[in-house]
Amino acid sequence: MVVEGSMTQGAGQGPDVRTATLRDFRVPAYVHETGPVEGSAGDAAGPGGSGEVPGVPDNGYTPTQRDLPVINRGDTVQVEVQAMPEPPQAPASDEHGPLYVVGDVHGYLEELLAALQEQGLIDADGNWSAGNARLWFLGDFTDRGPDGIGVIDLVMRLSAQAAAAGGYCKALMGNHELLLLGAKRFGDTPVNSGAGTATFQAAWLLNGGQKTDMERLEDHHLQWMARLDAIEAEDGHLLMHSDTTAYLDYGDSIEAVNDTVRETLTRNDADECWDLFRKFTKRFAFRDESGPAAVRELLDMYGGHRIVHGHSPIPYLLGDVGSEDDSDGGGPVIEGPHIYAGGLAIAMDGGVTMAGKLLVCQLPLDS
Repeated sequence: MVVEGSMTQGAGQGPDVRTATLRDFRVPAYVHETGPVEGSAGDAAGPGGSGEVPGVPDNGYTPTQRDLPVINRGDTVQVEVQAMPEPPQAPASDEHGPLYVVGDVHGYLEELLAALQEQGLIDADGNWSAGNARLWFLGDFTDRGPDGIGVIDLVMRLSAQAAAAGGYCKALMGNHELLLLGAKRFGDTPVNSGAGTATFQAAWLLNGGQKTDMERLEDHHLQWMARLDAIEAEDGHLLMHSDTTAYLDYGDSIEAVNDTVRETLTRNDADECWDLFRKFTKRFAFRDESGPAAVRELLDMYGGHRIVHGHSPIPYLLGDVGSEDDSDGGGPVIEGPHIYAGGLAIAMDGGVTMAGKLLVCQLPLDS
């Protein structure tokens, strides 16, 4: 999701993105499970800013069109990942600690560190301090924000520290992990997008891809992303990145879905990987009147009593992101998760890319 307008690049620097407020954009015509969202604007611009992607019919959102906007929070701050200190001794007890989930991070490392420390999960030095607590990231670590690779490095380090302390820190596959993997593996190789010819490289750039992330991307980052699970269950919560029923296309059990996604990535076929990315980019399946039924379809198949997801920013689920008359960039203030679909779904993307809040919350939540 990028802001209308051009990007300029200085010598030795990544792309500069102009600062925007909520009045600078309209809700794009995302792919709904049953078609484009009613009332959403169809003016998402392609590379030329004309509102159209050459050769692609104007029939709603595709991953090659511009997505949600980037909000530039100031100069990029590169935070070095320090050498991991000696991990604490794991406790003898096998009891599970409290369960926490993290919404979309999108490269906002400083905000993530602050949110984790506020919940007591890390100390002032950014090291795991929560003992046997359990922490799940719901995907989308990179793109749009200043330091996606720093976010991945932090999650990988916390995973090792948490395991040594008797807890764990795990992560799910988001559509932006699929997008970054595709851009690195396939570049400008044409793929059949279902609406014409596209490339992962073009889609990555149009959806907030950061040059500095690509430059710092190493083999161990790629291997880590490619092995992430797509869906998991914890304490009756079905955890997934995207608010879509597309997971049903990949298996009739959690294990089958995760195996199918990993096998698809292992085959390294550009068209197959694009189709996977496209399906994981769908959203809003749980938002409207048919939402509770869609949630139940997933719960009946994979188990659990409530879905917890990221992907769709809460302001968009609420249908309120400010207006042209908001001179101060006003809009809904997101302070916590959004419980909806008859209490069956919890949205965790607070809209950090829209000057919103990066959410880290303990489960369960009251309806």
